[in-house]
Amino acid sequence: MKKVACMVLAAAGLAASSAFAADMPVKAPPAAAATTPVWDVVVTAAIMNDYNFRGITQSNHQPSAQSGFEFRYNWTPTVQAYAGISGESIDFPNRAAAEVDFYGGVRPTFGKLALDFGVWYYYYPDGQCFNTPALCSSLGGGSSVALALPNGNTIKQNLSFIEGYAKATYTINDNWAVGIQEWYSPSVENSGADGWYTVGNVTFTAPSSWLPSGVGGYISGDLGYWALGTTDAFYAIAGFPSGIPYTSYWNWDAGFGWTWKVLTLDLRYYQSDLSKGDCNAFTGDQTAGGTSNVTPINPSGLGSDWCGAAFIAKLSASIDFNANLK
Repeated sequence: MKKVACMVLAAAGLAASSAFAADMPVKAPPAAAATTPVWDVVVTAAIMNDYNFRGITQSNHQPSAQSGFEFRYNWTPTVQAYAGISGESIDFPNRAAAEVDFYGGVRPTFGKLALDFGVWYYYYPDGQCFNTPALCSSLGGGSSVALALPNGNTIKQNLSFIEGYAKATYTINDNWAVGIQEWYSPSVENSGADGWYTVGNVTFTAPSSWLPSGVGGYISGDLGYWALGTTDAFYAIAGFPSGIPYTSYWNWDAGFGWTWKVLTLDLRYYQSDLSKGDCNAFTGDQTAGGTSNVTPINPSGLGSDWCGAAFIAKLSASIDFNANLK
């Protein structure tokens, strides 16, 4: 995926950190001081040994790069509007070139409570439909047909989709913060299946006296549940002629990290409770193999390890033009 990683970084034209994972717990900014400029820009970049989204690898357990930027407008000291774009290198079954995220929303704060409401669009350009040409065209799979994946899985040309979200973070004190997020899509990965994703998180920020001067530290964890619906007829199989009911699942992560100036090093463990068979049905993993992972929605028995345990190290940078480049 070297070509993809370079394309993502060049397309975004950036050199610094990480607004990449749509479901990551990100605090809304604290109430702006009276001297805070009305406009602000934050540039981000990251490298990681795997790109994981809700317990599932997006890069086939291979290294991934991210870059992006976010424009912010402070309406008042406690209300901020924002819009951004972020790009990630991926390895998808439909051979999409990259993930490009477009998002925007508003962040109001009420004392210790920070809220965030917005819309996120996941764009996966240059994909191909893997199925028979007749089914690709007749069932909405797409016009760019690449016949079948080597393992027999099928996937649409266009996997792009949209989600709306609402987030709340409550800062208990200088060390503890808790949050909850709700995400909804009418068609997850353009499959026809709707999806409600709920995630809660907790973060402990280490007291400054515990670490060397200028170094910060934290421990955090997330627990999420993705309630998924039924696909359209493109993914239909015997027994489910109108589409397969995706298996809803839990996912979680826990980790710790250090911050220094604009840099953050995060070390994190990810896991989900999807079986290898249901993981294959959900992802269409082009590397899935075997015949023993039979489930009602995965009669082929192919098994995918994309939803299994993963340990991920991520180095990211975030440059706030007003705060870091004065």
